[in-house]
Amino acid sequence: MLSPAVAPAQDHPYRVVFDLTSRDTLEQRAVLRWIKEVTTASNTAQVEVVMYAKGFDLVMPERSAYIAEVKEALKNPNVAFRVCAIALRNNGVDKSQLLAGVQTVPDGIYEIVSKQQDNWGYIKVMH
Repeated sequence: MLSPAVAPAQDHPYRVVFDLTSRDTLEQRAVLRWIKEVTTASNTAQVEVVMYAKGFDLVMPERSAYIAEVKEALKNPNVAFRVCAIALRNNGVDKSQLLAGVQTVPDGIYEIVSKQQDNWGYIKVMH
């Protein structure tokens, strides 16, 4: 008799930080798809998207092609979108131009490094 395959229980928390630096809509769509896939696979998964350089267009209502999807993702308390304050300043953007619920961090790279030191998985968003 064959026994059914059983997936092993996860021993570690499922925590992922996504690094988004581009305004490329393919990359924006990809990160939104990955958020949905991760949070569907585990309802306790924690996901953070850190945006710097030009990546923050995703969370600007006037610029984003995916603002409805971002709003939907933000309904999950385990999902966070964080924008680098340095990148905002370098691009002449005020944080008031970001979608409500999106947070800023002083330094996006430091945010990512800190997450990695806390054993978060790291994914660079690219296509």
